[in-house]
Amino acid sequence: MSAPRRSTRLSAQADTKLAPLPPPPSRRKRKAGPDVATAPNPVTPIKRRAQPAAPRPLTPTPEPVAAEQGDGPPTARHKTLARIADPASTNATLVSPETSRLVASRHAGSVSPSKAQAVRTTTHTILQEACEHLIKVDERLRPLIEKNPCKMFSPEGLAERIDPFESLASGIISQQVSGAAAKSIKAKFVGLFGQHEDPTPRFPHPSEVAQCPLDKLRTAGLSQRKAEYIQGLADKFASRELSANMLHDAPYDELVERLVAVRGLGRWSVEMFALFGLKRMDVFSTGDLGVQRGMAAFAGRDVAKLKSKGGKWKYMSEKDMLDMSAKFAPYRSLFMWLMWKAEDSFTDVSTME
Repeated sequence: MSAPRRSTRLSAQADTKLAPLPPPPSRRKRKAGPDVATAPNPVTPIKRRAQPAAPRPLTPTPEPVAAEQGDGPPTARHKTLARIADPASTNATLVSPETSRLVASRHAGSVSPSKAQAVRTTTHTILQEACEHLIKVDERLRPLIEKNPCKMFSPEGLAERIDPFESLASGIISQQVSGAAAKSIKAKFVGLFGQHEDPTPRFPHPSEVAQCPLDKLRTAGLSQRKAEYIQGLADKFASRELSANMLHDAPYDELVERLVAVRGLGRWSVEMFALFGLKRMDVFSTGDLGVQRGMAAFAGRDVAKLKSKGGKWKYMSEKDMLDMSAKFAPYRSLFMWLMWKAEDSFTDVSTME
């Protein structure tokens, strides 16, 4: 992605199964900014002096990314049977784009009795295990985890069915446009394939998109380049060069290498797909400015002072980000998700010490 990007923090809800807390303190809204969280009572938040309006780096916000990558609200029709889970692997339930066949890990109950004791981590326990690990590494994360339940890795979130072609194509559609514009273009795109009258329209199969003339694809509101990108992605799935099975089973490094080779998919886009689409637990992106800003706030730095190096906005160096996040492996996805939410909670770091 050539243009700088702006990232705000995610808002997702799910039961983390931690001990219940007392009712949350009252919150007061700030006059500016998308979030309204304040420091916990009885500590009075430190008021910061108004900063001059500086141009903020433009990064896609996690909210529309999450929506496009399959982080929508769980649906009751998706059963939450416990499946074997692995922090280093894909934990999502994938749908084959061409055949609608489900690709997922085995149900924990299907494991033979002789191996059952060795199966500890399932889709019902992996979020709790991740939360416990993060808190063990850094106790300051406890209140952040308790305030911001992460539904993405909950049993309901992991039961959602993700079409990887739709998820990746939607990511291309949403590049450098607003969430509302991306939603409109996607609806028109789906309508090109006779789905507009269906009350529950399906995303077109890769073979349908691969055979569709570029001029027709552009009538949905796609630029020439985006139409080419999506058609090229469709070719990869139609030819089986990419498949739900491969995306489910491939090691992370191979997955990234295969996807960044596709025109229109940069590393950040692939990392967001691995996080929100495949629901891998050990994804970490150094190129996301929202994560940089949250980590800088978590580390106690003054994030009101933007730093520019070589024309690029920087709150924290890549090396510092990697060093800080390394200790949270193999659950860096959850750590990164929390860093999107960290600025408000850690602006006054004294309240967390």
